[in-house]
Amino acid sequence: MAERTLAPPRDHTAGPDRRERPPWWRSELARLAEVTALVGLVVTQPLLDVLGRSPDFFLFHRASRGDVLLLVALIALAPTVPFALLGALAVPAGRLIRAAVHTTFVGLLLAALAVQVGRHVTPLRGVPLLVVAGVAGAAGAAAHRRWRAPRRVLRVAAAGPLVFVGLFLFASPASAVVLPRGEGGAAGIGGAGAHPPVVMIVLDELPLVSLLGPDGRIDAERYPNFAALAAGSTWYPNATGVSGWTPYALPAMLTGRYPEQGAAPHYSQYPDNLFTALGGLYRIKAEESITRLCPPSRCEQATTPEQGLGVLVRESGKLMGRIAAPVDSRVDPEDSYRERTAAEAGLDAAEPVPDDPKFRWDTLDDNQPARFTSFLAGLRPDPRPTLHFLHLLMPHSPWAYLPSGAHYAAPEDLPNDGTGWVDLARARHLAQLGYTDRLIGETLRTLRATGLYDKALVVVTADHGVSFRRDWQGRGMDAIEHAANEVAWVPMFVKEPGQRAGRVDDRNWEHVDLLPTIADETHMRVPWQMDGRSAEAAPRERADKRFYDRPGQPVTITGGVPAPLPPPAADPLVGTRVGNVPVGGSATVANRDAFDAVDPARGGLPALVWGTVPDDVPDGTRLAVAVNGTVGAVAPVVPPDAGGRRFAAFLPDDRLFAAGANRLDLYRVGDDGALRRLTLS
Repeated sequence: MAERTLAPPRDHTAGPDRRERPPWWRSELARLAEVTALVGLVVTQPLLDVLGRSPDFFLFHRASRGDVLLLVALIALAPTVPFALLGALAVPAGRLIRAAVHTTFVGLLLAALAVQVGRHVTPLRGVPLLVVAGVAGAAGAAAHRRWRAPRRVLRVAAAGPLVFVGLFLFASPASAVVLPRGEGGAAGIGGAGAHPPVVMIVLDELPLVSLLGPDGRIDAERYPNFAALAAGSTWYPNATGVSGWTPYALPAMLTGRYPEQGAAPHYSQYPDNLFTALGGLYRIKAEESITRLCPPSRCEQATTPEQGLGVLVRESGKLMGRIAAPVDSRVDPEDSYRERTAAEAGLDAAEPVPDDPKFRWDTLDDNQPARFTSFLAGLRPDPRPTLHFLHLLMPHSPWAYLPSGAHYAAPEDLPNDGTGWVDLARARHLAQLGYTDRLIGETLRTLRATGLYDKALVVVTADHGVSFRRDWQGRGMDAIEHAANEVAWVPMFVKEPGQRAGRVDDRNWEHVDLLPTIADETHMRVPWQMDGRSAEAAPRERADKRFYDRPGQPVTITGGVPAPLPPPAADPLVGTRVGNVPVGGSATVANRDAFDAVDPARGGLPALVWGTVPDDVPDGTRLAVAVNGTVGAVAPVVPPDAGGRRFAAFLPDDRLFAAGANRLDLYRVGDDGALRRLTLS
């Protein structure tokens, strides 16, 4: 009998078709790489892309290089941390549970990515987009679970966040803020003649038509200080900005050149500008907002303190919310550029207190913008020729001031366009313009008190306007095409040294003419070629205008001095007293509690009321809003906005309010004019 050799027992855990399971830590690293790749696509790339194209965001918030680098590190790393921690907590639960948790993460992140992609490539919005994105996320998670190829792709893509950070730091417009490359800049050459002090105020988002009365001149009743400025200076009513976006418009004003590239509004990108042209001879005191065109070597730094990393993180979080939302955002990113008050910045208010009893600086001085406070304090005679420069984000949104100087709260996402909303936006804009008029008055009073007014070249203008035309609200190309008179035409006043009588010059002024004009008035020779033409030269022959929605892509706009717009119509009910009327319905006022303890001395008033009414109240129904028995506003009921609001009423007259508890009433106005009081909740 032949000898037999017994085969060893079969190892069911090994073989050519089975591999040894990798150590747990290698599996965790692979999963972390996959999550990192998806987080990079969902959070890091879109956020750094938007911030990289918005250097003004960092300039306005006065971010240091360290602040920006820390923010970028947080954006690249922090969103992955919660997924890593939750995954680690799932490890002790076993392999199957850990795998299910990871698959869930992948599905959620893919769904979030699908929302962003779908919003750009499909017309879907809201719930339909969320449903489609959820299906896409589930399908992607299933594919990730079933096949190896998606996992391998994601692991390779884990390097994505590093690539996105590199692009931000070295290739985006914002890189000039983080890694400025020299100051450069050619100094102007002083010529024969006097070199007067220069006081220059650039306001923001102010259309000329907002200042005009029915006769086409500055409305002296509503804006007495702008009217006083016009009465002693040269007014250029046919003046236009060159762009609706400050990062393009302001460099054009200060360089004398049309916008040709999408560069950061930074001295390293625009080394030749007003500050360098005057900086060889002039002392420079500059208060910039969303630009940093004045090189540190030429410019005294602003006295308002840095705003820090916390503000950057908070505003970046809001931006991420808009990027990730399944609906289009109607919020202008520049609406976060709110002027800080003197109290918020820890500055003392400007002294001395003005005499105007209607402008209560004695109790509202903390409401004065910090940048304006610092500028006003610096308006003092100096033996050296001095440029006093202020770019103030007034009357730019967010609108928060009444003409008296009192401030009020409003939802950040309140619509500015559509039935009812656009009229509300314009009314709030005009109220804040009334406040801005007070600031101009303060400047003129200070200049006269210090003796600078007669000696100085005083320039007051705005970088661009804004449209309040229904369906074309804003300052982009749609607004330019339908309401160029509101977007392009801006106030432009130049008071020469010693000038006392006002005059009007209707030449075709474009804002590239500003630097050549200042150079001639100060007897300085600018050592670079400019596109603009000084007001001391012959007017340009052409009548059309150059406007840039995008740098290097000029569009031509036509038209002369815009006709005045009619003021918002006053409802006859405003100002009337309301007695006892029957109850006829209900309403919800979101900020009703604000009326329980009003303290005008602290500078705040509940001047905006918003809320909703039952669905059976038809759109277009008029609501009268009364404070302490006097109707202060009448507003229409409109379709619900994204926040569910169906009405918002603006109460610009602060005489309606009293210290302490105030009674708020809403009335439904019938077709016959009869009132029915609404029960408030």
